[in-house]
Amino acid sequence: MSSKRVLTLWNDEGENPKDISILRKKSVDLPVPLDKESREIIQTLIDSFLEKDDAVGLAAPQIGINKRVIVFRNKGFEGKGRIKNADDFEVLVNPRINQMRGELVSMAEGCLSCPEIQVEISRFPEIKVRAVDAKGEKVNKKYLDYVARVIQHEVDHLDGKLIVDYGGDIYYPKSKQLFFEKLFKY
Repeated sequence: MSSKRVLTLWNDEGENPKDISILRKKSVDLPVPLDKESREIIQTLIDSFLEKDDAVGLAAPQIGINKRVIVFRNKGFEGKGRIKNADDFEVLVNPRINQMRGELVSMAEGCLSCPEIQVEISRFPEIKVRAVDAKGEKVNKKYLDYVARVIQHEVDHLDGKLIVDYGGDIYYPKSKQLFFEKLFKY
């Protein structure tokens, strides 16, 4: 399988109803142990992610696959550019955040599915996640700070939740003010 385009809530013409219906749908678990189809889905997600120089994470629903799989950078956030090493990203299949700790930290987040905007969102700085990796091996791991934020963001996608659902301050380019005011019906 090859990579797929990232679905978006809108484009320059307005809302994308077909994309929205997929992005808003709750995703289902992949079977474990992983079968051939599941491994193909995981590889398609990885391929799509690796093509995006500006992505720190990607969830399967963002490429039109309503399965509970995410991929994300686990280091090298400072510089943009292609990931060159398989150690620089992780895949979590059927992730469950089973612990969230610390004082909420507020930060502006962007999203490939919500192009050209950022939304102020408060998230936990420490999480524990249970999942399986791309090889089907169990993962029970703690994530901190920015990586914890990225995972929380990607897991939201699996539940059909997007950054625009948080109600925080929305930042967008001044040149697109009329477009976004109409879209968000200010």
